[in-house]
Amino acid sequence: MTNLTTGDVTAHVELQSGGQLLIHATRALLPDASDMCEGWVKTVDGIVTAYGVGAAPGTPDIDWDGVLSPGFVDVHSHGGGGANFGDGIASARTVLATHRAHGTTTMIGSLVTQRIDELAAQLSQLTPLVRSKELAGVHLEGPWLAEKYHGAHPIARLRAPIAADIEQLLTVGNEQLPAAQQLVRLVTIAPELDGALAAIAQLVARRVTVAIGHTACDYDTACAAISLGATGATHLFNAMPELLHRAPGPALALWEHPQVWTELICDATHVSAALVAQVMRSKPTRCVLVSDAMAAAGAADGEYQLGELSVTVTAGISRVTGSAQIAGSTLTLDRAVRTAVAAGVPVALALRAATAHPATYLGLSGVGSLTVGNRANMVLLDDALLPQQVFIAS
Repeated sequence: MTNLTTGDVTAHVELQSGGQLLIHATRALLPDASDMCEGWVKTVDGIVTAYGVGAAPGTPDIDWDGVLSPGFVDVHSHGGGGANFGDGIASARTVLATHRAHGTTTMIGSLVTQRIDELAAQLSQLTPLVRSKELAGVHLEGPWLAEKYHGAHPIARLRAPIAADIEQLLTVGNEQLPAAQQLVRLVTIAPELDGALAAIAQLVARRVTVAIGHTACDYDTACAAISLGATGATHLFNAMPELLHRAPGPALALWEHPQVWTELICDATHVSAALVAQVMRSKPTRCVLVSDAMAAAGAADGEYQLGELSVTVTAGISRVTGSAQIAGSTLTLDRAVRTAVAAGVPVALALRAATAHPATYLGLSGVGSLTVGNRANMVLLDDALLPQQVFIAS
């Protein structure tokens, strides 16, 4: 058996051209299996070429007594390791490295509300990372959000969506990216804003995934947005009205609709872990674990910046300085998986919610599962679901 590193920082191996690898694990998350099973995966040049249930066909390079999973896919994360995606390429690479140490091999960089020109500049800075495929794309969480549920977004920068602003942001980086790549992959929007329903149609027509969030809308308005093609719920239950028996609001519309992918921050702070588990069990094919991490993920408590706002982190909980307002999280997806499993979610479902589901949600090809032809992004976890080694196709 290969000896693997343990501790807070997980070793990672870049799978380069010319190399082959055969991994056998006592528990594997394989594409065709309904549950965890003994299995193996073969890779060549960083690509999955074969997989199967049971013993490996030959002597494995790694014979792992634990869990083999696809690398985690985080589609909503602002930062980590003391840095934020909005602070430039060097900071973005720090964020990527921090989450990679916890098993996340594919990330969408989330940007908080800024002026349109500032967002355009941040998108331009991140374009080279999308071109190199270090970053899978960008999520605009704002500025088209409701003032009442602004969360950790500066109220003064919030605005109603205007077609010209959307077009300006969607065209950033076009000349630098091949047609198959897309810079802005996800947009969060409050559908009750003036012009929001038209904006949803505009975004969907441009192949951008639209998520409803930071919204004061009612049930019917949420349903109208879904009918126009909104397919996501930005951190379900957070930054939206509570689900009440006479006024279910957007939460019920997003939870019940079979088209909608529900983002869940499973840190037992944003949402009760028991409620997260109930949503995941009731919607097992459309649940997505996200970190919504800010700079303090993988770093110490203290003072941080999130966009224009100062954030204080105490005991791992981040809040806008001087208030009780939660400001993102210090979560990593491996901890989200463990928290979900501890709440009663089956291991296979928890892992799919951190791998295949987010990849499918945003249409990210080649990642999220150990399917033949996909990139060989993988993580080996011990029986406590702690990452021990991460493999990344370079």
